[in-house]
Amino acid sequence: MIRIKLTNVFVDDQAKALAFYTDVLGFERKSDMPEGDFRGLTVVSPADRGGVELLLEPNDNPVAQAYQKGLFESGLPAAVFEVDDVHAAIARLTARGVTFRTEPSAMGPVTIADLEDTCGNVVQIAQG
Repeated sequence: MIRIKLTNVFVDDQAKALAFYTDVLGFERKSDMPEGDFRGLTVVSPADRGGVELLLEPNDNPVAQAYQKGLFESGLPAAVFEVDDVHAAIARLTARGVTFRTEPSAMGPVTIADLEDTCGNVVQIAQG
């Protein structure tokens, strides 16, 4: 069986990304290792500390910068996070200053909303 262990989002500032993904979204820091000028910085869901890790990867090269910018300008999410109640999550995150790009939208059995992560990405929350 194959499983996803690690995935990434490119970020323009690792410290700012860590603050957003932990303090605002509610993930927990899993690893934080020096890697030259940057950090091997991952976060996980507190509900599954042994689960998939999200690497907050620096966009320190032109390819990563172009990819991140293209996704952002197109409104395409760099990542999708599952929530139990999208409306409650929107209320909680809005109170923490999060900017939502879209209102909740039902897509068949799934309800989604897109937000900006302050680090150059659109991310999506999804219920269902």
